[in-house]
Amino acid sequence: MEYLKNSFKVILLFITTSVFALSNHPYQGGVALIELKGFIQKPKLFYKAKEAKVIKQNNKYFAAIGIGLDEKVGKKHIVAVTPDKKEDFYFDIEKKAYKKEYIKLKTNKHVNLSKENLKRYYKDRDLSKKVLSSFNKNISCNLNFIAPLQGRLTSEFGKKRYFNGKPKSPHKGVDIAAKKGTPIAAAEDGIVVIRDNFFFNGNTIYLDHGEGVVSIYCHMSKFAVKKGDFVYKGETIGYVGSTGRVTGSHLHFGIVLNKESVDPAIFIKDYAATSAF
Repeated sequence: MEYLKNSFKVILLFITTSVFALSNHPYQGGVALIELKGFIQKPKLFYKAKEAKVIKQNNKYFAAIGIGLDEKVGKKHIVAVTPDKKEDFYFDIEKKAYKKEYIKLKTNKHVNLSKENLKRYYKDRDLSKKVLSSFNKNISCNLNFIAPLQGRLTSEFGKKRYFNGKPKSPHKGVDIAAKKGTPIAAAEDGIVVIRDNFFFNGNTIYLDHGEGVVSIYCHMSKFAVKKGDFVYKGETIGYVGSTGRVTGSHLHFGIVLNKESVDPAIFIKDYAATSAF
């Protein structure tokens, strides 16, 4: 794909395939990275009594814990286990304030939902929850994501959003503006576990990268892959569009780690965007 080779100004998102060392961002909407000292083999990790992600960097093992936007601040506890060893580790979650965003839609269709649309939303939500609750051990990634396309960042992660004056859920990804039909690349190797049209998100793909890691691509004009396909990092999975609740053509890109939506900027090297908000 030739568009991957082009250079762009600093207002753009840059694609990179080089190894990116994840760093510690232990705040609401961030990722806590905790070194699992003393382990020479990969342990199982448990957070809130559920298995969580372990990555390897520089021959060391780290817990990678996704922190929800509404997670309470304070000390948290994780447990790392191998057949012959068990260790407790602790980390602190910090508070983070996010900006507000006021969005004007042409109609209230996606603000005041009809009974039919509310039923559709609940169906979408339940499908999403089912997928995001999985912990697929058949595949794994080391969280070395690339940006899914090049374009202008129009909305950051975590913003408290108001549609036609009404408060709605915070922004759980980043919005990248691009022309309709612009190819969208898989941010990591993964399996297409959702390929559907959602009420709010429009044409949407979820890629399962294994061990509680899922990337999300919304508002596509059309798909380039099928449910169940295995796709490689950089492979085209769909095309930018304006389906669902939108004000213009763009991609909403999200990353979920242990069922929590976290800031995609944390994972992508050279995530360069000037703020124009």
